[in-house]
Amino acid sequence: MEYSYVDKKWAVSGMIRTLVLLRKNATLTIGILLFTLITMLAVTASTISPNDPAEMHFEERLSPPSVSFPLGTDQFGRCIFSRILYGAQTSLSIAIISTLIVATIGIIVGMYAGYFSRYDAFLMRVTDILLAFPNIVLAIAIVGVVGPSPAGIILSFSISGWAKYARMIRGSTLSLKNSGFVEAARALGASDKYILFRHILPNSCGPIIEIATLGLGSRIVAISGLGFLGLGIHPPTPELGAILKDGVVYLQTAPMMALSAGGMIMLFVLATNLIGSELRSIADPRSDTIEL
Repeated sequence: MEYSYVDKKWAVSGMIRTLVLLRKNATLTIGILLFTLITMLAVTASTISPNDPAEMHFEERLSPPSVSFPLGTDQFGRCIFSRILYGAQTSLSIAIISTLIVATIGIIVGMYAGYFSRYDAFLMRVTDILLAFPNIVLAIAIVGVVGPSPAGIILSFSISGWAKYARMIRGSTLSLKNSGFVEAARALGASDKYILFRHILPNSCGPIIEIATLGLGSRIVAISGLGFLGLGIHPPTPELGAILKDGVVYLQTAPMMALSAGGMIMLFVLATNLIGSELRSIADPRSDTIEL
């Protein structure tokens, strides 16, 4: 595929601006590097894991860290390090899939509510009802009905999680639908669908990325909370919240169970919060702009 000189120029300019942004913003750089590291550990769990996370070694129960078991073993002699890697993979997969689903639903609902006045009142009342309930409470109720499985957890987050996106996208759509470029596109005969997805949505991507990034950390905490309460994924599938729950019981004899699971959750939330907070600062029109 051939690219024009202008396309290459814009691509190079975008890369330069990104590098300058990362060089001038150490917090964002640390957040991205930390997030990338955790994601790579989770994605390559099957490759770098030294043991099968479900394999039991009863003669090695609650053993301290060693060459064979870098973080020791749990009460069944299973490798804690391997279970942490696979647990991070499980939690990260559920968090990413549920975030994509709620973002898609929220974007569509918010754009249609803001652009079409006839849908606004109904859609926003539904949104207000969902926003009135804490997400974790609805998640516990839904998981209790459909059962503790990855699909059930994703469904529990998807039913209520989109409301925050819808509220934000609606406000952005209301401010953009009467702008000059939208009026020009409408005058040229562009359809409402074209205007929504080619003009309004691209100009709302900044807040969407910010909320989605912060939402990833919140969902990791929620997934771990469900696992800690016994409403998460059933054993023997590793999950960070369940590992943390088991580790609390053996905190005196095998502290690495709780410390490693809690540390992985903390690092992931820290990374997403660093990225999300810095993206919010960059998107703020009052913040300083980067000049090349």
